[in-house]
Amino acid sequence: MQITLYEPEIPPNTGTIARLCAATTTRLNLIEPLGFSLEDRYLKRAGLDYWPHVDKRVWPSWDAFLQGRDAGRLVFTSARQGTAYHRFDFRPDDIIVLGPETRGLPPEVLSGAKHLVRMPIWGQVRSVNLANAAAVLLYEAYRQTGELDRREDAPQ
Repeated sequence: MQITLYEPEIPPNTGTIARLCAATTTRLNLIEPLGFSLEDRYLKRAGLDYWPHVDKRVWPSWDAFLQGRDAGRLVFTSARQGTAYHRFDFRPDDIIVLGPETRGLPPEVLSGAKHLVRMPIWGQVRSVNLANAAAVLLYEAYRQTGELDRREDAPQ
């Protein structure tokens, strides 16, 4: 399982997602351009001192990511389109792709999407916070694939 952030814009969200990835030993892919420097103090504060424990890869473009990424099924996210995440069948090699906070994934990225998920929204908001969405999707994927049980039952 991997998390991929396409052109993330808000440092605290990326830092929080990096901390999530450190906690779950999940690879984090960052697709440039980033809306901040990886040295940003807000990014580091949100990730606390966990950055050395993040399996992080920074890619110069979407095309570079597509050409160099590990094998795995790309699962794209959208605020309004796709299968509700709890009805989607996640697989252990999935790469969950989340878009930038202010605009989501662009049409050119979504155009070839075979697997698209959304988080149901009932209230009067445009979307769920990116870091919250990443956590919900990742833990649901790990639950469905049995990874939560494997990790919970493994000796510490």
